[in-house]
Amino acid sequence: MIHAEPFEARLVAARPLSALVRELSFERADGKAFQFEAGQWVNLVLPLPGGEVKRAYSIASAPGGSPRFDLAVTRVEGGAGSEFLHRLEPGAALRAVGPHGLFTRDPADPAPSLFVATGTGVTPLRSMLHASLGAGRAAPHLWILFGARFEEDVIYRDELEALARGSDRIRHEITLSRGGPSWAGRRGYVQAHVPELYRELAAASGDPAPHVYICGLDRMVSTVRELARGELGVPRKHVHVERYD
Repeated sequence: MIHAEPFEARLVAARPLSALVRELSFERADGKAFQFEAGQWVNLVLPLPGGEVKRAYSIASAPGGSPRFDLAVTRVEGGAGSEFLHRLEPGAALRAVGPHGLFTRDPADPAPSLFVATGTGVTPLRSMLHASLGAGRAAPHLWILFGARFEEDVIYRDELEALARGSDRIRHEITLSRGGPSWAGRRGYVQAHVPELYRELAAASGDPAPHVYICGLDRMVSTVRELARGELGVPRKHVHVERYD
């Protein structure tokens, strides 16, 4: 088990992932490797005008023995913490504490998994996916179902689609709840597509009970969790959840 510890994190790069989401790449200022498990999160201590506040963000990058780690931050209108981080310039340093969290996946786990995410809930799943692909063995079947309102809200799309094209075991599915007329993909909320994809994954992998990893806001997470445990009969220990509210 990796114990959380305080450290100074310096912003080394930033880029927009969508109109509202900014990826921030930090590194430990002491140069030490940031040790964490795929799926975990870190607290940033933000020096706001009204006093320091802590904000928790899942780590989007995979563990790799590097001082560096990536976070994806959604800008919330009127949210002092997210607005601060969207203005932060490379070179700035913040106090951080981590890693934290039990929503993890062993990179060497051969079990097939369906990843279900909305918004920045895809970030810990991205970490798990890259960790598995970098584990030095044949990747298991790992399928991602990502839900967003509009096509322009889909983050890491090019990267995940490229991974899917490069492996018959990786699949990236997008569903839009408010897709425009030109959108030819899936529509509606993620829970409308989970049963079909789960059953297809079980058939494709030859495993009758793939794992399900769910990350996003509470309403979606609770709905998909109950769907998995109820209608789909997924064993309780095979359903893993992380809520962002």
